[in-house]
Amino acid sequence: MAECRVEAPGPTLVPTPETGVGGGSGREATNNNPLARKLNKILETRLDSDKDMLEALKALSVFFTENSLRTRRNLRGDIERRSLSINEEFVRVFKEVKEELEGVHEDVQAMSACCQDMTSRLKLAKDQTQDLITKTTKLQSENQRLEIRAEVANAFLSKFQLTADELNILRGPREGPVTEDFFKALGKVKQIHNDVKILLRTNQQTAGLEIMEQMALLQETSYEKLYRWAQAECRTLTQESCDISPAQAQAMEALQDRPVLYNYILDEFGTARRSAVVRGFIDALTRGGPGGTPRPIEMHSHDPLRYVGDMLAWLHQAAASEKEHLEVLLKLVTMQGVQDNIQQVVGHITEGVCRPLKVRIEQVIVAEPGAVLLYKLSNLLKFYHHTISGIVGNCAATLLTTIEEMHVLSKKMFFNSLGLHASKLMDKVELPPPDLGPTTALNHTLSLLREVLSCHDSSVVPLDARQADFVQVLSCIMDPLLQLCTVSASNLDTADMATYMVNSLYMMKTTLSLFEFTDKRLEMLQFQIEAHLDTLINEQASFVLTRAGLSYIYNSVQQHKPEQGPLSSLPNMDGGSLKAAMVQFDRYLASPDSLLMPQLNFILSGTLKEKIFKRSTELVCGAYSNIYTAVINPTNEYKEPATILQRSPQQVQTLLS
Repeated sequence: MAECRVEAPGPTLVPTPETGVGGGSGREATNNNPLARKLNKILETRLDSDKDMLEALKALSVFFTENSLRTRRNLRGDIERRSLSINEEFVRVFKEVKEELEGVHEDVQAMSACCQDMTSRLKLAKDQTQDLITKTTKLQSENQRLEIRAEVANAFLSKFQLTADELNILRGPREGPVTEDFFKALGKVKQIHNDVKILLRTNQQTAGLEIMEQMALLQETSYEKLYRWAQAECRTLTQESCDISPAQAQAMEALQDRPVLYNYILDEFGTARRSAVVRGFIDALTRGGPGGTPRPIEMHSHDPLRYVGDMLAWLHQAAASEKEHLEVLLKLVTMQGVQDNIQQVVGHITEGVCRPLKVRIEQVIVAEPGAVLLYKLSNLLKFYHHTISGIVGNCAATLLTTIEEMHVLSKKMFFNSLGLHASKLMDKVELPPPDLGPTTALNHTLSLLREVLSCHDSSVVPLDARQADFVQVLSCIMDPLLQLCTVSASNLDTADMATYMVNSLYMMKTTLSLFEFTDKRLEMLQFQIEAHLDTLINEQASFVLTRAGLSYIYNSVQQHKPEQGPLSSLPNMDGGSLKAAMVQFDRYLASPDSLLMPQLNFILSGTLKEKIFKRSTELVCGAYSNIYTAVINPTNEYKEPATILQRSPQQVQTLLS
């Protein structure tokens, strides 16, 4: 603690005239006065920046509570007594620490002596057991080497040998069950047989050959047992429902390493499932489903389409189910050609139903149920041939061959039916009716064609096959119809023949326009209709000119030659005759609809009728224009031609339009 001193007050300095406070000599006297210097020093001291002073004052404030003359005089003694008490307390505490340190030192000395004693004893024991330690170290090293060799031997045995349990499983009785452990053991044998090839590349060739021979014998024994078991399992799959166990799939996976045994099992499976499918098909035909639902297929033999459709649908479902069974059986097989195997086995399974199917379909087709039904059967067979081929593939499956034969037969019978129908039409040609419309035979044939083409449009066979059939169907029906119409109209006059042919061709065109793939036929029919329409247009124009009195005049104008002289000099071509003819023509202009051929009233199409009327009117206007040109020509020597033909060609055309 900083020492604080308080000086007694000294004599007070009083300025005198001699010294003069504020003079030069006065300042020097002040500076030399110790008291003044102390006062100046105290006054100039800045306590806020003197940390030691502030700390001293803070410590002083603890016990210096009263600022009086007595306490100020005793301040030094108080401070010294306080310092003494603090030092005494420090000495007391430090004495206790010293005593504790001396106790620790004694303990350390005791521990040091103990450690030296133990070190000596250990050194003596080490000297005495040095040989034992050396032997122990050698034994430990040898033990480690033996353990490593034991681990290598165990690893070798676990990799290249089977356990006793695994050997018992593989060498068990042939008729015993095959479990998951069997396949694990067989897989291990296969793995060992493959891995032992590594030994053959080292100096362990003798061991490798022995192990390979041992594994080969085990494999042959295991595969024979597995084959016997799989064969017995396949022979039990003769029920309609077929449940393939996971063990059978694993067996096929294992047997793929033995292709001969693998194929034998597939043949065994196919034989068992073939008998099941044949029995199921016969039951579906004669007995129906469980409890009579669904009903036996033979119950619908009176309905050929449903009868054949039900049989093919059952076979399609059966083929799909058998393919699913085979896919489950061979799902673990990784060898190439699995899909070919599946298709071949499915073809073999479905081969058994071909004979009963063929017999029944042939009975339906030979019974000649009619052209429409035969065509529906043909399309149905074509559809199922396409559908089932997606299951059994494009291999030469007997079922596909049978369905294709039935399709060809039904198609042949269908076209034979169409040919027979056409020959019947030509045997007895029906005369056109009085209204010159289509004959009964034509309507019946077109109705048959509509039914056939409707079946064709609703068919689900591929588009290219349908288009090829369509062309052949149209050729078998349309060509005889056209020939029938031509022969039927051969004895009619020109207008009647043209009207009858237009009506017949129009009915044909209307029928074909409802279906696809008919563009070429429609175009051909349109050409024929146009040809007969031209005939009717000319006949209608000739009919109008004749009834209106212009036929003779128009023919004379057309045939007149300049060397014959003026046109007016010809018989019945004078002005008076022309005026009389124009009076009759004016009556036609007043009512153009009054001069229509009777045949036009029989035209079935209002559009065609209007077309005939319009174009024939154009011909009449053209004829009048030629007559008008000839009359106003001066070389024909008509007097006052305006009084003969009072209307210009434009006026006539306006009236007739």
